[in-house]
Amino acid sequence: MRRFTIIRAMPVGSAVHARTLALCESLSFRDWSGYYAVSAFEAHHDHEYNAIRNAAALIDVSPLFKYLITGPDAAALVDRVITRPASAMAVGQVYYTPWCDEHGKVIDDGTVTRVAEHAFRWTAADPSLRWIGDNAAGLRVEMEDISEKVAALALQGPTSAGLLATALDGTASMLGPLKYFRMTPASIAGIPVEISRTGYTGDLGYEIWMPWDRAVDVWDALMAKGGAFGIRPAGMLALDVARIEAGLLLIDVDFHSSRKALLDSQMYSPYELGLGRLVTLDKGAFVGREALVAEERRGSPRRIVGLEIGWTAVERLYDTIGMAPQIPAAASRVAVPVYTTGGKQVGRATSTTWSPVLKRLIALATIDTPFTSEGTVLEFEFTVEAVRYRVPATVVKTPFFSPRRKTATPPS
Repeated sequence: MRRFTIIRAMPVGSAVHARTLALCESLSFRDWSGYYAVSAFEAHHDHEYNAIRNAAALIDVSPLFKYLITGPDAAALVDRVITRPASAMAVGQVYYTPWCDEHGKVIDDGTVTRVAEHAFRWTAADPSLRWIGDNAAGLRVEMEDISEKVAALALQGPTSAGLLATALDGTASMLGPLKYFRMTPASIAGIPVEISRTGYTGDLGYEIWMPWDRAVDVWDALMAKGGAFGIRPAGMLALDVARIEAGLLLIDVDFHSSRKALLDSQMYSPYELGLGRLVTLDKGAFVGREALVAEERRGSPRRIVGLEIGWTAVERLYDTIGMAPQIPAAASRVAVPVYTTGGKQVGRATSTTWSPVLKRLIALATIDTPFTSEGTVLEFEFTVEAVRYRVPATVVKTPFFSPRRKTATPPS
């Protein structure tokens, strides 16, 4: 049985819109998959970013597309579509994974959670249920769009474990052994929830999955307990800075779905995205496998890498014209050319931000493979007062920021 996604012409409020609207002093919203999403709750997103890195941030991620795949052949269907071995997943395990078209180009990336022996919850940035269904021929499965039935809140930051343990209904002991990319059932304010140790910030954090019509109650319970843990609601601007620091990619910015790309150059394979570790070629047949086998053999022409932009050179440019450096606090999603030191363009930076925690200017960039080795010095186009310059940029390993607490056992 298939139930397909409904796409709205105008945004509507998400499961916790009654709370986010009241708290959003800036009245700054954006459209996320047909829902209103807060860009920043205050006039500036500094406090929200600081909550992610120094306390606890509560982020509404309910607009994610969410699907439930069930039936005796559910694992076989997931295995047929994603690049990782679903049959190897334990109940309660979460995968981050891409899925590809027949040419080995990425359609989307997201998480797949094995919620039961024959049941998987699948999240996606773009609608993907039709694609999953198109690959279900001959399999005993049911597919349901649960995007409007299941809400999700991300609780992220170094104090998130302590806060969550306080908010749980007598089940706090389960959080200690909950490993990175694992899920457990729990209860908050008498509401059954599922808690996964996942997130989009690169920090210690959790995502809480709950019935859509009870999401406000869960939000209220977390906020009520969160004062001692420095909790703040956080919006998309703060999340954007954090995800770049974590080296996490954003569809329609760092890459494009192969189903929406206008040019071949906008399509990426998992290897080009730097996600080769998530491709298991020997797991058996899956969509795009033959193309990926061929690419793995011949190599990829380009790859997304991290760049650290020479801050001293940037300061010097501004000093030359008598100005202090003018760097926007919000992350940039404008593509910027990247060159060799000899002047040949070899790629483009797609996400750029000043990292408050690292005190560095960093970027995610698509670079031709011969120039992707760690330590390679390139040149980044930088504009000052409508004049284009070039400053040094060094290829570095991602994630830029990866604290031990992200994967370590939280203190009890």
